[in-house]
Formats: sequence, C-alpha cells, structure tokens
Amino acid sequence: MKKIAILCLTFCFLVSCGASKTVRESKKTIKGDWTLSSITTSAIGDFKITLLNDADKACFENSTWQFIPNNNTGTYTLSGLDCSAEQRYFVFTIDEVDETTGLYNFLLKPTNEKGKSETDVGFRLKLSSLSDTMMQWQQVVNLDGKPMTINMNFTKL
Repeated sequence: MKKIAILCLTFCFLVSCGASKTVRESKKTIKGDWTLSSITTSAIGDFKITLLNDADKACFENSTWQFIPNNNTGTYTLSGLDCSAEQRYFVFTIDEVDETTGLYNFLLKPTNEKGKSETDVGFRLKLSSLSDTMMQWQQVVNLDGKPMTINMNFTKL
C-alpha cells in the first residue's frame, strides 16, 4: 500500500510540473517560421523605437523569425537596407498563463549561438493574440513617464 501511495504522489508531482495543456497547444501553434509584418504603438506620433536593444523598428519590420518551442529557443534575422542581416538567437521563458485564452507573458532573452546571454538582459512581453496564421506580442514601455504599448504583429510563413 505504501508503494502505491508513493507511486501516486510521484505521478501527481510529475503531472503538476509539466506545462499545462493550454501552453502545450500554443507552443504547437507558435512552432515554425514567422514574419514580423508590422509594428504599431498606442501613442500618437512618430517615435524612434529600438527593439530588444538591437535595432530600429524599421529593421524589425519584415524580419523573419523561427520558434523552436520544445527547447524554448529561436532565431530572427532583420531586414532592410541599413540593417545587419546577421542571424540573432534568443531563449524565452513562459510565465503568467491565462488558462482560458492560452495567452501568456514571457521573457525573451537575446543570446549567442550557444544559448548564452552576454548581458543577461531580457525583455518582458505579452502574447496578446495567437492563431494558426497570426500572432501579436505587446510590450509596455514608458514614454515621458506614461505607459506606451508596442504591438508586434506576426504572420506565419
């Protein structure tokens, strides 16, 4: 009887530590290649926006992204005439899951090819919309002491 109780407790522990079904389903949807088709803001006006401490917003528009959710990694390549076309790497960590929508907040951390972060700086983002063909991320930043939302709109390739 004691062995059965230990086996049941072990099983319950393993099940509770795994990703929720909602997160697993959204990871299946995210997996693959995407284009960051447009970037908009909640503020009115034209602002110089640098994303991920990397490049100007114009370099990120039409950039290509690959997500590998089984190990929470990915790559992106910027586009544009004055933009470095060198492939960039990142890891992401999911937290604060809304089980009813499958949407969540996550931390995206740029890394080198081996998955190591040189600065240990990450960016808190929100997966605000997800379908088989479209995805939207949101990042809230401060502009003159007031919150501004940056919307990053992706299209699946």
